[in-house]
Amino acid sequence: GGGHAGRSVRAVSDADGLSDPDASGPVRDPPGLRASGHESPGVRGTGGQRPAEPVLIQPYAGARLRAPCCDKFPGGAGNAEGHCLKGIAFIESEVFFMGKYFGTDGVRGVAGADLTCELAMKIGRGAAAVLTGSTGHRPRILIGKDTRQSGDMLEAALTAGLCSVGADVESLGVLPTPAVAYLVRKYNADAGVVISASHNPMEFNGIKIFAGSGYKLPDEVENQIEAYIDNDCAGIQLMTGDDVGRVYRRDDGLQDYVDYLYQAIHGDLSGLNVCIDCANGASAVVAQKLFPRLGAKCTFLGISPDGENINKGVGSTHLDNLEKAVVAGGFDCGIAFDGDADRCLACDEKGREMDGDKIIALLAMTMKEKDRLDGDTAVVTVMSNLGFIKYMESQGIHTEKTAVGDRYVLENMRENGYAIGGEQSGHVILLHHATTGDGELTAGKLLKLLAGSGKKMSELNGIYEQYPQVLVNVTANAAQKAAYKEDEVLAGFIENEQQKLMGMGRVLVRVSGTEPKLRVMVEGQDLEAIHRCADRIVEKINKRILKQ
Repeated sequence: GGGHAGRSVRAVSDADGLSDPDASGPVRDPPGLRASGHESPGVRGTGGQRPAEPVLIQPYAGARLRAPCCDKFPGGAGNAEGHCLKGIAFIESEVFFMGKYFGTDGVRGVAGADLTCELAMKIGRGAAAVLTGSTGHRPRILIGKDTRQSGDMLEAALTAGLCSVGADVESLGVLPTPAVAYLVRKYNADAGVVISASHNPMEFNGIKIFAGSGYKLPDEVENQIEAYIDNDCAGIQLMTGDDVGRVYRRDDGLQDYVDYLYQAIHGDLSGLNVCIDCANGASAVVAQKLFPRLGAKCTFLGISPDGENINKGVGSTHLDNLEKAVVAGGFDCGIAFDGDADRCLACDEKGREMDGDKIIALLAMTMKEKDRLDGDTAVVTVMSNLGFIKYMESQGIHTEKTAVGDRYVLENMRENGYAIGGEQSGHVILLHHATTGDGELTAGKLLKLLAGSGKKMSELNGIYEQYPQVLVNVTANAAQKAAYKEDEVLAGFIENEQQKLMGMGRVLVRVSGTEPKLRVMVEGQDLEAIHRCADRIVEKINKRILKQ
């Protein structure tokens, strides 16, 4: 692939991907409201032309497919129980049903260029009109954000849009995404908005919206908001006089969220010495209040946000610093969050990574032992390592597999009544406690497990052996992505490459919804064989699509 492919080979997929309410009561689940997952294709007008900051491995962008299971989407196959058949190549596109503005996790793009103040204002007006059109009362909308410099600018524009159509805004300040999902229910608000681009570099930002239920908006509602945006918000009445919305600053959200997490985790972490990386993001203040309160001895990294340094060499997309710090400092383990703290990754005391698969396996096993694993099932995506799948089967735990994106994981969990699911990237959804992925809740549950096990984290990390994966990103613009999806010869070639692995591995080629890239993943027991397979596929893509 020359200069056009970024490659990484590890025993496990790198988890720098692009996947909670009151513990005492059930999560409200209004009929027909689906959840969404955690990546975004950006906004109209980017066309894949704007190069993102180079990230070698980013295989977790959300596949916004309507079919949630692997046996439903193009090129995929599965049996009646939803098990992936490992002899099949998965040729997946993430952009079948993309909205113009809303991706799998709201609207996202470079702030000021793609995600402009004008667009933010229209989103505010459209969202207020759609979400509160039939409530018959003055709507209340919560807004939270991460630590990006552009957050204040976009919040001002979004707030103006909301207030102009008569909605009151309650500004929560800097808080993690899952905090807003929890507080929108606790405060009985009509909706909650988060201004964040999650793990992306600081120049990006995004707008994601939670309904009053705490779940992200279903496609149908997003489509209605988009229709207003496309029509320049025509038909929405702009208010005057005392009908204009008011803006309130709300400072109790942080403590309310910390209290909730403390109760939901319900553990004693005394005796643990933990290094925690907050990515210079939204988790910094929460984590410093929460984990010492749970009894852990904590050293914190990435807790000095300045508007520019979110995710910059820190957090779950840059685990190297944490891994080195854990070994050098003799910590029991390390925990890393991303910019908006909806995901969590870890490393053991030897500095070895623990991805979402490992965390899900450990938590699911604990839940099964306590008879809390509903349906004896964990929901994951087609990216989950074959080693994980085989281990779970050996423990009597069924794995449901969905398209990539925690949107689809959550959808499957809610449809089938399952309690745990997530992605390698560290999005872990604990539906007994939360309506969305919550990194700090996940970390607390993992640390509670460690504290009670009497084992070292490296022992927990060694519960199964992961199959090697080769991951290659091939740079491709919007036109080249479209050409890839139409190329039947290339599809046949990829399927033939799958057959050469003789059932001992699998191939997954995907169009990225968040970056100008095609992603090639080959997994199997024979590292040399999967290397060669990936090389042949990248070479064919270069010849047929990139014309090199």
